[in-house]
Amino acid sequence: MSTRHFHPTPAPSTPFTRRSALLAAMGLLALPASRLAAAATHPPSGVWPKALQVPGGVARLSLGPAAARPVAHLHDGHGDVPLLVLGDVIEWTALVGIALSATPGEASITVKTAGGGQRELAYTIAPKRYSEQRLTVAPGAVDLSPEDEARYERERAHQELVMATFSQPLPQALRMRVPVPGRRSSSFGLRRVFNGQSRNPHSGMDIAAATGTPVVAPLPGRVIDTGDYFFNGSTVWLDHGGGLLTMYCHLSAIDVKTGDLLMTGEHLGAVGATGRVTGPHLHWGVMLNRAMVDPALFLAA
Repeated sequence: MSTRHFHPTPAPSTPFTRRSALLAAMGLLALPASRLAAAATHPPSGVWPKALQVPGGVARLSLGPAAARPVAHLHDGHGDVPLLVLGDVIEWTALVGIALSATPGEASITVKTAGGGQRELAYTIAPKRYSEQRLTVAPGAVDLSPEDEARYERERAHQELVMATFSQPLPQALRMRVPVPGRRSSSFGLRRVFNGQSRNPHSGMDIAAATGTPVVAPLPGRVIDTGDYFFNGSTVWLDHGGGLLTMYCHLSAIDVKTGDLLMTGEHLGAVGATGRVTGPHLHWGVMLNRAMVDPALFLAA
């Protein structure tokens, strides 16, 4: 938006005049100086994560200007799920993790308005075809025993509670550091078919590395869960705020405990081959509003 100046020769619009005009139109020039300074020096969340409106991707939806951070949520079939909203009074953006199981087509989120009402904001999920891998293995490697099935169901109920975490403060930056060096050995979204039976698509990034290789936090976060799980082996979950969580599986060692606060690059464990795996590697998962999304969207390369 540009401003008009009543001069014989129109004065050029600058970011300052555009911002001032919008603040004035919104009645925000009366805000305390500290609030205005924050708005002027903290731009919107930028390009991290990268937008990719497909199953397993992230939608970046503009909510426009507002004096206070808008509240937004989506409905996932089980209830309302809060969304991460970042930005400033000039421009707020809702970051929406899109589940791998999402059906391509029209979708929407709900945004609460300042007057207490709400509005629907629509967006489109484009189709994406992920790779498929067909494998023939021994029958016992596909079908769980009754004991293993019962253990898996108990662990899944616990994990659902962990995945529902939505905390403050919100993350200040979303560009992540790769948690371990190595070759990406399995792609996000890969669908495996064992003996003709389709399994859930691969919901993380596999990074091949030797057993014992240190694993570090990609962003500041708080440890919200550690444990030994049937499929995932020794696992750590980090909470980065606002429903952004990361998961580290198949570890040979866990060197943190629940409640620990980590900064970017701080050690949390070591690569291993625990759980149901064929060799040492790190399975790294990124979750946004309870949807596993492609970690590559949060990386610079």
